[in-house]
Amino acid sequence: MSRIGRMPITVPAGVTVTLGDANVVTVKGPLGTLTQQFNANMTLTLDAGVLTVARPDDEAENRAAHGLTRTLLENMIVGVSTGYSKKLEIVGVGYRVAKEGKKLVLNLGHSHPIYFEESDLVSFEVPDANTILVKSYDKQVCGQIAAEIRSKRPPEPYLGKGVKYVGEHIRRKAGKTGK
Repeated sequence: MSRIGRMPITVPAGVTVTLGDANVVTVKGPLGTLTQQFNANMTLTLDAGVLTVARPDDEAENRAAHGLTRTLLENMIVGVSTGYSKKLEIVGVGYRVAKEGKKLVLNLGHSHPIYFEESDLVSFEVPDANTILVKSYDKQVCGQIAAEIRSKRPPEPYLGKGVKYVGEHIRRKAGKTGK
């Protein structure tokens, strides 16, 4: 039995979970609503605010989907109740970020500024000119947008300039050696 898959999920107050037919689950909370369809082989049960996932047998496909289904459900519940965020840091002379209305404006040494638009799923905060906070109630969207921002100028190994996650370690290389 999967150690992750058999753990129950406690639904917090203020969050409603609706189990539909064909394993379509809708989670509604204070931050938003998420809907996803899960593997038809998994059995989802909701009893007194506790959500459990069970599998029919020990086939490889069902074992793989067991823990995945439970983790995705927990991510949905945590997302609509507390939300997710990724913090990015910009390192480099002249590199900066600003927020103009609902647009994120990145100046990363290119000949043009780079824009990212806020949506109903994702929002940006700019505490200072070198820090970006990406917030969303969907964990996948939060990570994807943060990765797209980082891909506009990934950190380079010689000086460490670029956009990196806070806490990310950049492997540094030695430059040229002089005579």
